Amino acid sequence: MKISKQEALNWFEFFASLPEDEELMVDQQEIVYAVFAQIEEAVDRRIEALRSEIKGLKSLQGRTYYVGNDEKFAQGCKSCLLGTGLTAIRKTNKCNIQCKFCYNYGELDDIAPIGEGLWEIGGTKYYETDLDLLLSIHKKPTGVAYVYLEPFMEIEKYYSIIKKFSEAGIHQHLYTNGLLADEEKLKALGEAGLDEIRFNLGASNCADKVIQNIALAKKYIPRVGIETPMTPEYFETFFKKKEAILGTGVDFMNCAELHLNENNIWNYEGENMYICHHGYISPIWSHELTLQFMKIADEEGWDVAVHDCCNMTKFARGLNQTMKEGKWFGANNFGCEFERIPFEAFLPILEDEEFEFIEE
Repeated sequence: MKISKQEALNWFEFFASLPEDEELMVDQQEIVYAVFAQIEEAVDRRIEALRSEIKGLKSLQGRTYYVGNDEKFAQGCKSCLLGTGLTAIRKTNKCNIQCKFCYNYGELDDIAPIGEGLWEIGGTKYYETDLDLLLSIHKKPTGVAYVYLEPFMEIEKYYSIIKKFSEAGIHQHLYTNGLLADEEKLKALGEAGLDEIRFNLGASNCADKVIQNIALAKKYIPRVGIETPMTPEYFETFFKKKEAILGTGVDFMNCAELHLNENNIWNYEGENMYICHHGYISPIWSHELTLQFMKIADEEGWDVAVHDCCNMTKFARGLNQTMKEGKWFGANNFGCEFERIPFEAFLPILEDEEFEFIEE
């Protein structure tokens, strides 16, 4: 079915006013899905127009897009999109800063610990002494990633486990905001066998200290990248410091499409939102800014792989992971992170006179 934008606004205002525990009727759900489809269709058309302007745009087997040096495309991303998945290893439940785009915004002091001496791998708790048993039984993944939350809060605990996985021939990468890094710690990570480190440069608003640490990391770790949710603030500050950032010798830049959950969505109240395949909810400017960023990188010939890590890339990642796990045809772990649709978050885009449905 199709619906006019004005009717869509009227209905969503009504849905937003309903009590949280009131379920929508089937015909009302049909209206919701029609509105979402028309918003997504209009957003997709804008995205295709921006992609068409990037002359050097490349595809990774139809699963994602990038520009730049093929050899510098992040191996960890290939594990996600082509390999046997990317296993998350969790240890640190603390962070030294709070970012408005963080999925744990507002609850950083309430994150449950993993447990003394324990690591969470594949949703299961392990002591380091258990790793030989794990590696002897399970098929090795093509990659693992150290996430949750800021590893440099206790980075000394990571060296020995990185060494263990390095000896097993498993590609490893680690995420950090970079503020607590220093040459000694980066050297120790490299010596332990870390293959790839990713700096969330937007977390510090492109702080000079982090830019310096990116350059230091290049001395000791084989691949060094930047992975940041694309926001207007990051876009603006990056280009003010572009020469210094590119001068670090950074290998790749993953421009993540900002997607929101119940913790951070109201930090972006009033922005035009869309929902991708009934899954991730994002401000429409995030992906558009990424493509503008990639267009500049392509035209200026940066010797970097700049990756469009958008919602549809995450959709492809989910398909690859579930297939490699042997799940049924069509299975995907890509889904909505809200128990109840936040209808009020979609009112701004329906009220925006400049945003038009392709067909009403």
